Amino acid sequence: MNADAVIASAGAGRRFMEGRKKQFLLLGEKPILARALDSFEASPLIRSIHLVVAPEDMDYCLKEIVEKYGYRKIVAIRPGGKQRQDSVRHGIDSLAADSDIVVIHDGVRPFVTPTMIEASIRSAVTLGAVVLAVPVKETVKMVDPDGTVLKTLDRETLWQIQTPQAFQTSILREAFRKAAGDGFVATDDASLVERLGVAVHVLPGSYRNIKITTPEDLTLANLLLTAETSSRPEQALPTKHQGTQGTDRCE
Repeated sequence: MNADAVIASAGAGRRFMEGRKKQFLLLGEKPILARALDSFEASPLIRSIHLVVAPEDMDYCLKEIVEKYGYRKIVAIRPGGKQRQDSVRHGIDSLAADSDIVVIHDGVRPFVTPTMIEASIRSAVTLGAVVLAVPVKETVKMVDPDGTVLKTLDRETLWQIQTPQAFQTSILREAFRKAAGDGFVATDDASLVERLGVAVHVLPGSYRNIKITTPEDLTLANLLLTAETSSRPEQALPTKHQGTQGTDRCE
């Protein structure tokens, strides 16, 4: 089985308002993107990593991320497109023909672990399409444009979808072909697979597996990192090729 990863990190970070792209901001002493890459580098099930960044960031990413931290599984740095869906498609297009499973991950989710990745891959082998998710904890209401509540949704049926999302590569390639032909754009890759009539299965994710979108998210991420570091027993520092692993629910 050949499992490959596409890391989508071409976003401009317009909601962050920090002056620098959020994926390159430091979380602790390491860029957010590098912390996400660590776990894919460390996972024995991942054969190759295809990193997608904005065209203007390709040289910077090669020097300041790939070469600086010594990633050996990154076989391609691809230019992103106008939308996330275009960027992921560029990553899929660079996969080898013999890819069996493709794992898609957001480069601004730094707390992914090898355990999450490997659970996703093993499930995708038998199920075809899987996503990590956590149950919604708060009441969710549907609201119209003028701010009036239309209905309260049943929280028991609602899940917040995360990445990684893993698919049999042939299924995802077909989903992207259909979406391109139909002019359909979605906010995640699983939505494209759903349009094929293929069942997408949910695996338990982790509330720690946050996506850093706003400055408040970065503050939370630093708190999580501090708590994670302080809870570890003293040990030798990891080498640059070892991933950062934390507690998650995919076991």
